[in-house]
Amino acid sequence: MSPSPATVRPGIRPFTGDVHVIGAGPVGLMLTALLQPIEGMRVHLYEKRTSYTRTRMVQLAPYLVADSVESYETDVIDGDSIGALFDPDELLDGLAFRAAIPSDLGALLHEWSLGFCALNEIEQSLSDLIDARTTRPVERTSGIVTAEDAIAMLDPGGILVDCTGSGSILRNHLTTGADDVEARANTMTVRLEYALVITFLYGQPYDCNESCKYYKNVGNPQYKFIPMVHRTHYDGSVSHVTGIVTITPEEFAAIPPRCDGAWLRENFPAIAESMDRFIEKIRQETNGDLIGDLEIVRIPLNVYRARNATNRRWLRSGRTDHPLAHAPAFLAGDSAIGSPYFQSISLGFECAMRLAELIARPDLPLDDLLDEYELFMYKQWLRVYMRSKMIKHNKDLFESIDEPLQLLEKLHIY
Repeated sequence: MSPSPATVRPGIRPFTGDVHVIGAGPVGLMLTALLQPIEGMRVHLYEKRTSYTRTRMVQLAPYLVADSVESYETDVIDGDSIGALFDPDELLDGLAFRAAIPSDLGALLHEWSLGFCALNEIEQSLSDLIDARTTRPVERTSGIVTAEDAIAMLDPGGILVDCTGSGSILRNHLTTGADDVEARANTMTVRLEYALVITFLYGQPYDCNESCKYYKNVGNPQYKFIPMVHRTHYDGSVSHVTGIVTITPEEFAAIPPRCDGAWLRENFPAIAESMDRFIEKIRQETNGDLIGDLEIVRIPLNVYRARNATNRRWLRSGRTDHPLAHAPAFLAGDSAIGSPYFQSISLGFECAMRLAELIARPDLPLDDLLDEYELFMYKQWLRVYMRSKMIKHNKDLFESIDEPLQLLEKLHIY
């Protein structure tokens, strides 16, 4: 590509109003819904799926609808971390943006924070909301977008946002070295453990707390099913229960990405027996029955981040031979930060809110926009990393609670 006199310099912010959002999962849809009402915005949404099929039950974190710094920091695990990481003015800016969110979107956020909802219901509701705003229509394009396609959209004056999730199409293109994509130089990953995420349906109300986790795992010497506390969901007739079982790297390699209880009982009977024992103890208390079979997903529990959540290195490189040096690009949601333990949708919505808030400030120089978003994403990474490590540590202690010597090995007392 020949040098272009229209290359955007990071100190100025020419903006034509075109925002290209790649990926129509929950974060891409949320960002689109946030930007759509803003004066002068022309949002283009690119989606590879024509229907929403993910039925996993999720509940949004209360901080997404917080109306004060105190309520934003209310969390048993990372409340103190929030106060240490974020400046009060920074939190107040975010709260002010939340208060200004249009009522149609605000009502959905409050509804989702009160209880459980299927992920595809959230996606469909956001999609319907976007389509219902006929005075500011969003241009929607169906089909797969490659990294090359996305980079080609980067005209001076526009903005590109990658919301394509953990397999982000742009993440490893945002550093300027020739071999960065192959070396994955922009992705830092911490492996916490390997696990099976196991979901089952139960025909009676079932609530779980820490005591329940312990007593229903008595007799499970190796594999312990850890349900999500306050994350079981009863829909009026069926309880949806999801939790994890820690497995070894060798077991991870031998188990397919998805399987059911019948496969597990035949191939890994010790894991299946621990689940059956746990569920039998629920039956003894509630006189209900398992509905259907276990649904099992094998995953590595990773926490990862993009070292660069924007292309500011390209924009400051002085180069004119690449589209990434012409206009700003951002990573949002799982494209930028990934976390286990069922945190990612709330974290992704938080990213979308902050990015929309910054884009909506026309007087904010591009340099400052890039730096503020990068700093915010780094603080969110620290927050979720510390939270994930704490959850992992607590879970390790729980799994050794009946073995004093193992427990003492995992305790670090200074």
